[in-house]
Amino acid sequence: MLEAHGIGGQADLPIPLSLAISGAVAALVVSFTVLVVAWRTPRYATGDVPAPAGSADDREPHRPGRDAGGRPAPRALDALVRSPYWSVGLRLVGIVGFLFTAATAIFGQDQLTNPFFGIVYVWLWVGVVFASLLLGPVWRAISPMRTINLVLARLTGGDAERGIRDYPTWLGMWPAALGLYAFVWMELVHRHPTDLGTVRLWFAVYVGAMLIGGAVFGDRFYERADPFEVYSTLVGRLSPWARDETGRLVLRSPLANLATTPPYRGLVAVVAVLFGSTAFDSFRESSFWIRTIQGAEVTGFALNNLALLVFCIGAGALFSLGAALTGVDPEQSRAELPRRLAHSIVPIIAAYIIAHYLTLLIDVGTQTLARASDPFGKGWDVLGTAGVEPSYWFSYHPTVLATTKVVAVVVGHVLAAVAAHDRAIALLPKRHQITGQLPLLVAMVAFTAGGLYLLFSA
Repeated sequence: MLEAHGIGGQADLPIPLSLAISGAVAALVVSFTVLVVAWRTPRYATGDVPAPAGSADDREPHRPGRDAGGRPAPRALDALVRSPYWSVGLRLVGIVGFLFTAATAIFGQDQLTNPFFGIVYVWLWVGVVFASLLLGPVWRAISPMRTINLVLARLTGGDAERGIRDYPTWLGMWPAALGLYAFVWMELVHRHPTDLGTVRLWFAVYVGAMLIGGAVFGDRFYERADPFEVYSTLVGRLSPWARDETGRLVLRSPLANLATTPPYRGLVAVVAVLFGSTAFDSFRESSFWIRTIQGAEVTGFALNNLALLVFCIGAGALFSLGAALTGVDPEQSRAELPRRLAHSIVPIIAAYIIAHYLTLLIDVGTQTLARASDPFGKGWDVLGTAGVEPSYWFSYHPTVLATTKVVAVVVGHVLAAVAAHDRAIALLPKRHQITGQLPLLVAMVAFTAGGLYLLFSA
């Protein structure tokens, strides 16, 4: 079930893989050249004013750029999403989904036919990301953790937004990065990722940590520490939906939305885990890695542990090196640059999620919908979807899938180059605005070539 994303390899490409990689790299380099010539001033919200030296506060203000305001959404739509009934409805969706998932985890069978696995690995891990790309930060709106925290605060007379202590700014997004790493480790490295007890234990720990953190630090904890909310919110910044300073719903350029990403501590670690784990997911299915594991004297479990760690650290190190090597004024800290440019990696992450998990979402997501109608293996059809079957359309059109993968990756990298360039010319002194971006361009070229090769290496 969990290998459905492997459909569509390099043999299905209408052109040789080497030519696809060369074309993608050329597109990135040409895009950078055009940007240097035609894009001389920042167009989007900069949000990157360096904090004072030695300051512990990482909540820098965002200065709106030319396109940051956006176009007001239709009044009826704005009124709908501002309505308390809309918010309550979304919270109910999240709570019902949470209770249903918990029921399948507790009372369901320890078999792959249990919809719990599809709900976790497909609907939650992949589906929420696709939904966030279209609609914005979906998980924040439906998060059952926020709803439970709100109910508990109301019952105890507490404040769900503020908690009882301020969230430590030095923690930033590091808890979310660790949570994301723990999840991908369970999915990609654990010996029994589809063992009911394993996944159930992971989510028991997750729920406990989220409820304790929310009670102590309030909703800000979820903004920075909930791995699913951080992931959904990051990707959701590529959607065309946003709110202006007055809270009004607006339509905005996705890149303008992306530029408002706060450069919290740990942001680089988050994007490194997301990008590195997806790359490792492709790598572990390659014939080279399979042969390596078969011929190694140590266990495949140990090698996969090491490889996942190397991929995540390597992705973060390569990006950080490229960002830190850009030209800066003597008084500006190079150590601050990676997290102020890290938002530019989000389009690459989104591109690889689309390329790598599209068939998983469509095919296994449909299977999960059918199995959800019989959550406890009793022969029920409570949702009326037991007879739903995936069409496996991409299985019969692998060339279309392979082409879609390449297009998604190329578009993602070009958007990343635009986002990085816009931020760089806001950050760098004029004498370094061109040459200062070259190290980051080299890092992105490496991501492009390496990512495409791994994507089609299975």
